[in-house]
Amino acid sequence: MPEQQMQRGQQWLEQLLQKASLPSAVSSQFQEVNPELASCWLTIEANNFTPEQIQILIGLDGSVLDSIQYLANTILNIGQPPEVQQAYTIELNGYRARRQAELQRLAVEIAEQVRTTGVEFEMKSLSSAERRQVHTFLKVYDDIETESRGREPDRRLVVRRFVKS
Repeated sequence: MPEQQMQRGQQWLEQLLQKASLPSAVSSQFQEVNPELASCWLTIEANNFTPEQIQILIGLDGSVLDSIQYLANTILNIGQPPEVQQAYTIELNGYRARRQAELQRLAVEIAEQVRTTGVEFEMKSLSSAERRQVHTFLKVYDDIETESRGREPDRRLVVRRFVKS
């Protein structure tokens, strides 16, 4: 990933925090879980925040962090050619890393359950970014397929056995 895109994301997030009266430094790092799940992680330094400010910025089930991340991805990629567009992940106080590990563990458990029982499983209460992560995590299983079903805010990820026709 070009350093320029990481710096652009870093500067944008620092400006957003400044305007929200929550000034903080932001560090950036390129992370690649696999070729389909690579992004620039913009980590908000939490040292100057109170626990209450951290909780407000994360929001209920990560909803505020998700909104900031959505804004970052939309604003920073608007008008950019596809080959320059970048996925940005906003991290604060280890929330994203913990949630990603939790989602990966959950995805493996559900895949094994579906393999064993043959019964599809609906995962509820996932953000669109989390649904994308689970879709990607489960691509390694040849006998499992996923799809999103329903409409926001009640969109669900369905995991089922792949039946070859």
